[in-house]
Amino acid sequence: LLLNPDTQVRPGALKALVDFMDHHPEVGIAGSSFEEADGKPWPYAFRFPSIFSELDSALRLGVVSKLLSKWIVAKVMGNEEEQIDWLPGASMMIRRQVFESIGLMDEGYFLYFEETDFCLQARRAGWTCWYVPQSRVMHILGQSTGVTATNQAPKRLPQYWYDSRRRYFLKNHGWFYTALVDICWLSGYSFWRVRRVLQQKPDTDPPKMLQDTFRNSVFSKQGIPCQKLPSL
Repeated sequence: LLLNPDTQVRPGALKALVDFMDHHPEVGIAGSSFEEADGKPWPYAFRFPSIFSELDSALRLGVVSKLLSKWIVAKVMGNEEEQIDWLPGASMMIRRQVFESIGLMDEGYFLYFEETDFCLQARRAGWTCWYVPQSRVMHILGQSTGVTATNQAPKRLPQYWYDSRRRYFLKNHGWFYTALVDICWLSGYSFWRVRRVLQQKPDTDPPKMLQDTFRNSVFSKQGIPCQKLPSL
């Protein structure tokens, strides 16, 4: 069982995961449904990142989002169990045989993308990943790092976020695919920045996101990053 320190387990949440795994021996990973501190549901699970999801997240154009809807990473979940690509590691139950077949999570990640990568390795090894809404866990988003916190102004994304992103794509898809990912994101986000100014939309993005993404793209850095614990 993986459980974040900024979580509070609702009654019966862990039993729901255990019962689901017991009744579905082919399932390798099961994860919870999350709630915010005020009890508001946060019913999301995720698809694997791809060229299409990176283009959509950068471009932010409604017609494109509709065309690429089945590749958008975040997926709103219902009240039934459902197979999904990957789940947040804040509350995740993993079968022992999964570790035996693919090993532990990649220690080359410091934070972010480690559970995405792990679920992808499990998928490639033949295991499935399921969302179990009967398992309810309160999770204060961004409490551990402050990066994804929703109750404060956006902060500049830390270097380890960019390292994790580049490691995920290079490790799992190779240089050429990652180059296409970077091209799609950089061009899409540049278009969005121009459109935002012309339409006088508020700037809610982390500071220096365009510069930092280019600086950490495969066109600026070589090799797969392996992260160390950053100094405090």
